[in-house]
Amino acid sequence: MTELRSETLASFGSNVARPTYDRSRLKPGIVHFGVGNFHRVHQALVVETCLHHPGHEDWAISGVGLLDSASSRAKAEAYRRQDNLYSVTELTSPTPSQTQIVGAMVEYLHAPADPEAVLRRLADPLTRIVSLTITEGGYNIDEVTGEFRLDTPDVAGDLAGYPPMTAFGYIVAGLARRRAAGLPPFTVMSCDNLQRNGDTSRRAVLGFARAYDPGLAVWIEANGAFPNSMVDRIAPQISEEERKRIVAATGVDDLLAATCETYTKWVVEDRFSAGRPQLELGDVVFSDQVGAYVAVKGRLSNAAHMLMCYPSLLMGARYVDEGMRDGRISRLLKNFWDLDSRRLVEPPAGYDVEGFTDKVIERFANPAIKDTLLRVAGDGASKINVFHGKTIGELIAEKADLTREAFLIACFARYLGGVDDKGVAYEIFEPQIGAEDWQKVRAGGPMAVLDITAFRGLGLRESPAFVEIYQSLSKLLAERGTAATLDAILV
Repeated sequence: MTELRSETLASFGSNVARPTYDRSRLKPGIVHFGVGNFHRVHQALVVETCLHHPGHEDWAISGVGLLDSASSRAKAEAYRRQDNLYSVTELTSPTPSQTQIVGAMVEYLHAPADPEAVLRRLADPLTRIVSLTITEGGYNIDEVTGEFRLDTPDVAGDLAGYPPMTAFGYIVAGLARRRAAGLPPFTVMSCDNLQRNGDTSRRAVLGFARAYDPGLAVWIEANGAFPNSMVDRIAPQISEEERKRIVAATGVDDLLAATCETYTKWVVEDRFSAGRPQLELGDVVFSDQVGAYVAVKGRLSNAAHMLMCYPSLLMGARYVDEGMRDGRISRLLKNFWDLDSRRLVEPPAGYDVEGFTDKVIERFANPAIKDTLLRVAGDGASKINVFHGKTIGELIAEKADLTREAFLIACFARYLGGVDDKGVAYEIFEPQIGAEDWQKVRAGGPMAVLDITAFRGLGLRESPAFVEIYQSLSKLLAERGTAATLDAILV
């Protein structure tokens, strides 16, 4: 195997695509917070395509890592060793179908190690876009008031003094430096799975800025840009075993190898305050119907991901495709679309919604992806809100059947126990469930889950119909298990 570095690029075989542009001429015009798998196989690949076209040399990426953990420090060191290069392999079968080396990221800044370097990059005149993939729960929005929370420890710490810890602390401090230098604000472009993600990032930035410097907030509001977008691609976490398998198949000894499905979609509003690359070159769709695209994807595809992951986990599966091999799971999703959600979603003009949901089944069932159910399930308190909240609210208002939504929440409550129906333990990742909420959940049984802070805005307790079916399904899950409960609710 050949180690991945700038000087080894020419040594890889014809089965591996590599940058053909001159990386030495690149300058970062985009700063990205949250350089995880999704960014690397989605937005970064679009930028990679743009860099192969003349006139885009100033649109490379400066990646920023915010966390200060052993794995975060190891990631920063791996990028340093590999000259910020990494590989992306599209998978349609156990054999890699296409591998590409990506050179779009020209620097990686580990913020805890050098916060001033991040602030200098944000204040640099070259920086014109700051993009975000910080997860659905990373925007610090109160689920009840809809406002940016100033009382969380990290945000309070950012407001108290230097150095920042949060993306919004860095963004606002960077914008303050730009204003003082007479520079225009950069565009803040969210690429997270949120309804109106641009509006959410705008609310977060302005909420922080008003507490930081009210005059700065007025300037940002008047001059900044926060385009809404829809993003879609499955990007699984890669185990060390899978990484070694990819390395063996491609010959590229990449410490940071990423894999993904072949399907990809990015729709964005054309609202940028300081220019943009020609993202159309990478098949990005610019549209004023972003909200409709987001609704289809979030309420039908992401919602289906959440609906299938918890019962699949509880029945003993650990991978998405493994869960989909149980025919009951596919039926559950089709029931959800046919009886609950599809009729509630207004698609973009001319959009084939049934074709889209058929494709979702195919994508989830792809055995090559090896996407873990725990990845999908993680941060469920936030994701359920984002992808099921509107559907739950509309079904309650209609006095419609709440069976599948109650089943989802009941399975989520059992998932929080950390043990499946076979007695096998698994690790839970729920950063939006605080210590007080965990006390409620552990002491109060399934009903206590309805009262956690993240679910306050769903109005579950206020719906007698929801409470009744939820209690019934929770009892059935406890007495007979997930498989039998699923059998009982399928149509």
